[in-house]
Amino acid sequence: MDPSKRPLIGLAGVITLAMATELNEQVSAQALPNIIGGLGMSHDPGTWFTSVFSSAVIMGMAIAPWSAVTFSLRYFALFVCFLGIAPSVFIPFTDNLTLLYGLRVFQGLATGFTVPLLMTTALRVLAPPIRLYGLAAYATTATFFPNLSTAFAGLWTDLVAWQFVFFQSIPLCTLAALLIWYGMPQDPLRFERFAKFDWRGALLVLTIAICTGTMLEQGDRLDWFNSNLICVLALASVVAIPLLVLNEWHHELPLFKIQLLARRNFAYGAITLFVFVIVASTGSSLPAAFLQEVAGYRPEQVYLITIEVAALQLIFLPLMAVVLNWEWVDSRIVSFIGMSLVLTACIGDSFMTVEWNRDEFYLWQGLQALGDAMIVMPLLMMATNSVIPQEGPFASGLVNTPRAVSETIAPWLVELVHRWRGGLHSNRLA
Repeated sequence: MDPSKRPLIGLAGVITLAMATELNEQVSAQALPNIIGGLGMSHDPGTWFTSVFSSAVIMGMAIAPWSAVTFSLRYFALFVCFLGIAPSVFIPFTDNLTLLYGLRVFQGLATGFTVPLLMTTALRVLAPPIRLYGLAAYATTATFFPNLSTAFAGLWTDLVAWQFVFFQSIPLCTLAALLIWYGMPQDPLRFERFAKFDWRGALLVLTIAICTGTMLEQGDRLDWFNSNLICVLALASVVAIPLLVLNEWHHELPLFKIQLLARRNFAYGAITLFVFVIVASTGSSLPAAFLQEVAGYRPEQVYLITIEVAALQLIFLPLMAVVLNWEWVDSRIVSFIGMSLVLTACIGDSFMTVEWNRDEFYLWQGLQALGDAMIVMPLLMMATNSVIPQEGPFASGLVNTPRAVSETIAPWLVELVHRWRGGLHSNRLA
């Protein structure tokens, strides 16, 4: 094979790795009641099963770009493949809570490492004329895999066995390791970067990840600021975030290059992507939640509306890459049309009643799928067009770490609205 094409095989391996870890995250979240029951856990310990994972994802996304440069893309990607396999082998057979949470942390780190690794690899391997196609592959982690996960959750929990929620990542991570080992070029190791490692920044990120992730995941269960733990976590987050920004601004080799936000297009793309992930997560998850909780559907019955969104992403994301490569196309207009479509889909879904079933959602989910692709691709193009290859790891950290936080904010926001509306109805009844 032409040596110049081998990095594309390495990129395919990283995409496969992203699929494995993202499905692991999304499927385990949807199959959580089955997992808790299978492991013999009660409800409260089961909530920490998700909480420690979310905090680890945020930490992983923050330090992944620095690790990829220091240990080389190839070695670091192979390590992440191993990190994706090992916990998946042991979690279904573990009955010790402390060990279980530790394995879940490693699983969260693997997920957090993978998404920035995919963006960094795409920015490096692909030339500017075809970079958008690599970013389309990256966009699947935000739009395709989350919607595909419902089908896998229904398959494993209803038709096979809940243990396969974790076992599914083993063959995918193995295939990814083989592709990365063959295709990814070997860069020199740069251990001298340890002398300039941003230890203060890493500790602040760890504090923010633990405090913010735990606060959002556990806040509703602990009654928010009526809990001393939530108050302490909130105070620690409020103090740590500005200290992190100040430290990163002045550090010689920061984890986040805050100065990139001075570029208008990059700042707009990164911030809007943060908001988009929240909207997309809630917009795609609420119809499935309605069908399960109100209509009594099982995951294997719900998956048709989520698989619709997932399948359409495979068409619309590459199509948007083609459209945006035309010089006369204004990405802002494409993004505006996409936002209008998502808004239309949300308004259409808002008219649901108890008589609705799966058929009523197909049209609105189709609009959601098209709108998602038309939003995320222009955002990624605007955020990365001004980034040179040497800045790829810094851009990856600034884009993906807030995205990890937004994936935790989305379910918290849904729970908060449910609580407010539930309180409103109970007050009216009283």
